[in-house]
Amino acid sequence: MNVPWLFWHRRDLRLADNLGLAQLAERTTAVTGLVVLEPGVWEGPEAAPSRLWFLLTSVAELQQAWRHIGSQLLVLQGDPLQHVPRLVARLGVAGLAFNEDVEPGPRQRDDQLQRVLLRQGVAVQRSWDQLLVPPERVKAGSGEPYKVYGHYRRAWFNQAKARPVAAPRRLTGPDHVRLATAARTLPLLQRLPTPAELGCSWRGRSPCRPGEQAARQQLDAFVDGALSRYEPERNYPGRKGTSCLSAALRFGTVGPRTVWHASQEAMATRGQESVEAQQAITVWQQELAWREFYQQALFHFPALAEGAFRTRWRRFPWHNQPERFAAWCEARTGYPIVDAAMTQLLRTGWMHNRCRMIVASFLTKDLICDWRWGEAFFMQHLVDGDPAANNGGWQWSASSGMDPRPLRIFNPAAQAARFDEDGDYIRRWLPELASCETADLLSGRIAPLERRGYPERLVDHRQQQALFRQLYATHVRGEA
Repeated sequence: MNVPWLFWHRRDLRLADNLGLAQLAERTTAVTGLVVLEPGVWEGPEAAPSRLWFLLTSVAELQQAWRHIGSQLLVLQGDPLQHVPRLVARLGVAGLAFNEDVEPGPRQRDDQLQRVLLRQGVAVQRSWDQLLVPPERVKAGSGEPYKVYGHYRRAWFNQAKARPVAAPRRLTGPDHVRLATAARTLPLLQRLPTPAELGCSWRGRSPCRPGEQAARQQLDAFVDGALSRYEPERNYPGRKGTSCLSAALRFGTVGPRTVWHASQEAMATRGQESVEAQQAITVWQQELAWREFYQQALFHFPALAEGAFRTRWRRFPWHNQPERFAAWCEARTGYPIVDAAMTQLLRTGWMHNRCRMIVASFLTKDLICDWRWGEAFFMQHLVDGDPAANNGGWQWSASSGMDPRPLRIFNPAAQAARFDEDGDYIRRWLPELASCETADLLSGRIAPLERRGYPERLVDHRQQQALFRQLYATHVRGEA
């Protein structure tokens, strides 16, 4: 019997390679899509205008895709715990399907929602989609989840990975009489709001393009071009050496199986051209493993969302000087590579990964500011802001997370000299320094007449490094 169901899109804003949707389409073709715009997306302390723009643009395209296959994508605004059970009842559907999340808040919400729906006699289908390997599947011999990336990566690579699944070709939408009744009593949107209408205007230019079609185009262009040079090009922020698919993976406008399969096809073809190309593709696959490592870490250790993984870091005496933190946020530290990276973030909602490590190290090790301040600031601006990846990256930089190396400090000048040797990246984002000598630009030792309003160094790296090491030796060293 072709009974009607709802499919709730969350971090899977696409039709193709959507495991939960494909599984549902096998049991019924009477499927209506659903997106819930929760207030926290634009009102919460970590709401980012760039992410709202990416989300709304992707949902608009997804609505068209649902119409193209004969059904409809409903958009509900508000608390899903309050409104989804009512919508299910009004539409008279037999069940609700959705893909799982690793974050503690959504997991608790999903469990609560499932209990409510089951009491209503409504079936619930939950599937794993956002990861190539579900988090429960990769564990150490002891049965415990992995806490070290290297061990996890080796086990992860040995796991079988499913091939992409096709999008449903034809589905039928909701009963129009029931839908009209629901629309009168529930906050179903007749049209999508703009970010400005929600108080989150976004005028930046992001290298991450929203929507399923754009994600596929970016993936194809990357595989055909920069992938074979990914190592070492990925380390140079002034070059186009990365895929810029981070937001697509975060919102699910591209499926992880699609990405993995593209890398496997590239290995079978371009990987045979040279050892360098093979190594580059392998390194990109390892980055996909990093993504899944952080996702499974948050799944197994939800306390990561609240603080440091390592116990002694929870008592670290951060200096937390607001004026220094503000200078970091506003790209006024006097260290060109740091300020160029922060300017890129503020203007585009995105930052090159090498620069994310540089600015995070600078905030925690030079300004001695709590990494959670930087984590929150990133979430307020990043178009690809993902709680698991963002938390994992910041704890890696702060040395407070799942990392066997006890302490890591980046020298901003040394990083700039190594990865922006001609100063192209700095000059792009700090044009006021374009006429400076490259050596001065990289070191940050710029003569007063050349500054053109650019600030002097906020702190001395060598002095702050020594101070941080002293604090570390007193409060942290020795923790396993």
